[in-house]
Amino acid sequence: MTLTADRGVLWSGDEFERRSRAREPRRSWASMQPFEPRKTVFNVAGRRRASAWRAVGHQYAAVTATVDATIAGIAGYAVAVGYLPLGQAALAGLAGAALFTAMAAASGGYARDRLGDGPGEFQAVLRAASLVAVALVGYAFLFKAAVPREAVFLGVPLVAAASCLVRYARRRRLHEARRAGAAMRSTLVVGDPTSVQRVIADLTAAPHHGYRIDGLCLQSGDGIDDIAGVPVVGAVADVVQVVADRAAEVVIITGSSLSGDALRRLSWALGRAGAHMVVAPDIVEVSGPRLSVRPTAGLSLLEVEVDTPRRRLVAKSIIDVSLAVLAGLVLLPVVAGAAVAVRLTSSGPAFFRQTRVGVDGKPFTIWKLRTMYVDADERRDALMAENEGAGLLFKLRKDPRVTPVGRFLRKYSLDELPQLWNVVRGDMSLVGPRPPLEVEVGAYEDEVHRRLCVKPGLTGLWQVSGRSDLEWDEAVRLDLRYVDNWSVAMDLMILWKTGRAVLTGSGAY
Repeated sequence: MTLTADRGVLWSGDEFERRSRAREPRRSWASMQPFEPRKTVFNVAGRRRASAWRAVGHQYAAVTATVDATIAGIAGYAVAVGYLPLGQAALAGLAGAALFTAMAAASGGYARDRLGDGPGEFQAVLRAASLVAVALVGYAFLFKAAVPREAVFLGVPLVAAASCLVRYARRRRLHEARRAGAAMRSTLVVGDPTSVQRVIADLTAAPHHGYRIDGLCLQSGDGIDDIAGVPVVGAVADVVQVVADRAAEVVIITGSSLSGDALRRLSWALGRAGAHMVVAPDIVEVSGPRLSVRPTAGLSLLEVEVDTPRRRLVAKSIIDVSLAVLAGLVLLPVVAGAAVAVRLTSSGPAFFRQTRVGVDGKPFTIWKLRTMYVDADERRDALMAENEGAGLLFKLRKDPRVTPVGRFLRKYSLDELPQLWNVVRGDMSLVGPRPPLEVEVGAYEDEVHRRLCVKPGLTGLWQVSGRSDLEWDEAVRLDLRYVDNWSVAMDLMILWKTGRAVLTGSGAY
């Protein structure tokens, strides 16, 4: 049982609601009417916004399902028309459309809480495609039907790829709308000032998730009018009445302000008020596959994965080597051409070797195309006063040590391509933290050593989040977030975003 202190009084979590301070007349969260229904300027406009959000969600799901059905129908017809009369091919296309959308729906591909937010939307498409392939093979086996191989090995993958591309395009439009303030859900944050401030900072920095923080309810709100510009609209005991008065759609509980039966009773009350409840645990920067809820003895135990499962490590290694070999063969002419350009335009070797620190602190030799003049190291000390990098990074936007060809190679990350050989050798991964220098590791603070728990990467979370434009602390935070939460799906998403960052040349110098 959790004890909470307020003005020298201790009480258990299930007594919190009844004994904590309140600004409004107190109503029991377990009662049939935990709030007083009344009309305010906030909830009149809020209900219109909530209705608009629900309409956006329904429309987004309906359009997504329609697009999926159209793609699957066209693919089914295109495959079947080579084997069946036109009428039967059209029926096969309709059956394919129905089958794919049904499997996508069963996989949660049209759930409004997944659409436009997180990798779950794309994972649902991949699960649906797998189920469709299994269904086609099963149908052919059970009914001795002649199902074209093209339908399984070509049609299904193309449908999945096209569906993901369309969803990605629509997702970007939704995110742009949210960054402009549209399609957002009114959100109330409940907790202590410290934890509330952390949630405000995180959600404000990521508006594409769709949470607009309109108010706060604090444990002890006396003398606090706002935090980070968000107004304090009540105490914790007032939260249900505040939800009703402001037509809030989501309530985020953070910190240790509520626990046990009080949290349970609040969920009942918020259900009657028509709001969703989200609990943000105190464990920070840990999410995704490492967290799971395990119901045990009437408790909801939040289990944190401390060791990466071997199957995930094996999958990562297979993807690394396969893609590195394929990309290396395809890009070999590009590397050769760039090497010739480097060699012809400045004295010195075409390739640059350097010792970096890999997984578990093991040093290895990294390979890059040379982008600087051969005396770059000797000239670094003279340029230290002009350093624009933060922390341990030395960066200059107009570094005089960089050759003209090297500047072009850096802008589009072509100088990094020889590191595909490091990936094949097992020194590096396609995705991971930036491989540090030995001198940088020697200056690491304790928690930064966590970066060395995985293989360094050719690209990573910080590269797709700003590259050299990021401050050192932010780059470290992103690297640690990756180390704690990496998954195969996250790696594939980072690789996808890397292509966009490289083509635009953003943050590279």
